[in-house]
Amino acid sequence: MPHVVTQACCGDASCVYACPVNCIHPTPEEPDFGIAEMLYIDPATCVDCGACVSACPVGAIVPGHRLPAGQERFVEVNATQYHDPADGAARFPVDPARRLPLAPIDRPRQLAVDASISIGIVGSGPSAMYAADELLRQPQVSVTMYERLDRPFGLARFGVAPDHLHTRKVMELFDDIARNPRLEILLNTEVGRDLTLAELRARHQGVIWAGGAPTDRRLELPGFDLPGVSSATSFVGWYNGHPDFTGLDVDLDTERVVVVGNGNVALDVARILVADPDTLAATDISRPALATLRTSSVREVVVMGRRGPAHAAFTLPELIGLVDSGVPVTVDPADLQALPASAELDATIRAKLEILTECAARPAPAGRRIRLAFFSSPSEVTAGPHGRANALVVGRNRPVVDDTGAAVGIEPTGDTTTLETGLVLTSVGYRGVPVPGLPFDDAAGVIPHLDGRVLDGTEPVAGMYVTGWIKRGPSGFIGTNKTDSAQTVASLLDDLESNAPEVSVPRRRRLLGRRLGVAQSVAGLDGGATALD
Repeated sequence: MPHVVTQACCGDASCVYACPVNCIHPTPEEPDFGIAEMLYIDPATCVDCGACVSACPVGAIVPGHRLPAGQERFVEVNATQYHDPADGAARFPVDPARRLPLAPIDRPRQLAVDASISIGIVGSGPSAMYAADELLRQPQVSVTMYERLDRPFGLARFGVAPDHLHTRKVMELFDDIARNPRLEILLNTEVGRDLTLAELRARHQGVIWAGGAPTDRRLELPGFDLPGVSSATSFVGWYNGHPDFTGLDVDLDTERVVVVGNGNVALDVARILVADPDTLAATDISRPALATLRTSSVREVVVMGRRGPAHAAFTLPELIGLVDSGVPVTVDPADLQALPASAELDATIRAKLEILTECAARPAPAGRRIRLAFFSSPSEVTAGPHGRANALVVGRNRPVVDDTGAAVGIEPTGDTTTLETGLVLTSVGYRGVPVPGLPFDDAAGVIPHLDGRVLDGTEPVAGMYVTGWIKRGPSGFIGTNKTDSAQTVASLLDDLESNAPEVSVPRRRRLLGRRLGVAQSVAGLDGGATALD
């Protein structure tokens, strides 16, 4: 049986270039690469060589006959992308005549500059680490990374759910990159506090801003500023031990929690809230958060989306991981009555709806559960006698269809319900913040750029580059940053060759930030609390 890509897929495409028969798609050269929810192996042409297994940084690829419990559906998920049994169509058709004998692996580009080059990178998350990896392929380049926190790797450390152990293994790859003697990581070092942007630019021939999208989008609705209302972003940071959120007010003395939004982060939050604390104890979840979860009164987590199930924001792999992990998931059958015709849906959405239909048919669970609610829009949080949130008013929506019967949107029905709850978490997306001294597109929440070159109007800002979410917005997966950063680094190298930089670099003043020595294990900074195996 061929190999299978499973839920943990990070999408960095290392497997694509390792595969000798080019059977893993979409590739970075294909338009669906930035859209597909994961990568897929063509079962008809996979030769079971295992090259992809060795290349995968998160252990997401396994032989089909060795799939662990809860991952069996991924055999069909992979195969359906190449031959959809519903209509015979294939999202990634494979032309054997065009198949290469070996995957198209290019030799690393050699920078045509003899001088020593110093590059600064702000941030140490996935986009920063992938950018450093690309830069360090050039023997004359050294990189200094500036990280404001006391531990590196950004959302790979503080944004991935602690029970997603395979996904968190990507930190082992970043740990290997960090050991390069030409990479220096300055922890507890913040641009704007410890040095200015102008000083940073004077230190290096090029600077890549990889600061991510550190805040969340807000819902400007009545009562959403009450105690007991927070963002899923903050909650994730709290249970992952992010220094900014260790003091978050989390009161789990409530039987119901409502999560507004139904993307992957919302499912992560819901799963952690109903998980067995003894199981979480084997992960690197924050110990204070674990202690709070052990005393939790939560019986139900409602994850709501304003549109129907065919437009749910969560991905198919995340839904499979949730439902097949043993977590009780319920769906109101009424939410599945107005579904589009099966022939109108692609294989991924159809698979989601089939799983949701399974959930709707199951008997109501007796213990803790997650309820996926659709066609639901929050309108107000009301306060109890102590001034904290105690209920959420929710409006019911219905689909709007055009003359052909295709869904084109939603509209309110006028019906409302009130859900008693002591904790409301909003999960409606991340957002970038302006960087003093750099242009900013406030509408999109990104730094404007052209192929990674920071733009001021239509003109590039000399020596300034951008990568990651602050470049493209909060989209894609961990591995998406690999191709994103490669584009930025390619632009930087082009500019270095064009500008023929000087050999000397201005002497740097001493920073108070903690330096990370190349002999020190980055992943081990947690003092042994990290469980990545």
